[in-house]
Amino acid sequence: MIDNTVVKQFDIQRYLGTWYEIARYDHKFERGLVGVTANYSIRNDGKIKVVNSGYKGSLDGKIVKVTGKAKIPNPDKPAKLKVSFFWFFYGDYYVLELDENYQWAVIGSSSEKFLWILNRSPQMDNYLYNEILLKISKRGYDESKLLKVIQKYA
Repeated sequence: MIDNTVVKQFDIQRYLGTWYEIARYDHKFERGLVGVTANYSIRNDGKIKVVNSGYKGSLDGKIVKVTGKAKIPNPDKPAKLKVSFFWFFYGDYYVLELDENYQWAVIGSSSEKFLWILNRSPQMDNYLYNEILLKISKRGYDESKLLKVIQKYA
């Protein structure tokens, strides 16, 4: 049983910008990608534009980019977003853990199948990474299933 309680304080304006994927659970839509980033910005209609990109196989590989949208269905729970890359099909995007300065985040969903560790820079200090692993382990997630993502050095 996982604890997928989201953070109580979440400011989408502070969350906007580029995030680097440090680690993730394996899933088919990112399989084989390295150097993965996610960029969030506000669209004209008020929804959030999401641009995910990564490189196939190696940092010199072909760039793969997908653009989607996100929304906050319940303003009382802004850390529970819905994200869509395929027409009207939305998936959960739960901000489970978030640095007070918005420098790192842990993202999950309503299922234990998805988990990401994101950072504002492409590299994360090992001490911090291990602290985050403790947090997700306490929530019932299996940290041994996390795949570290190869990133370019800043």
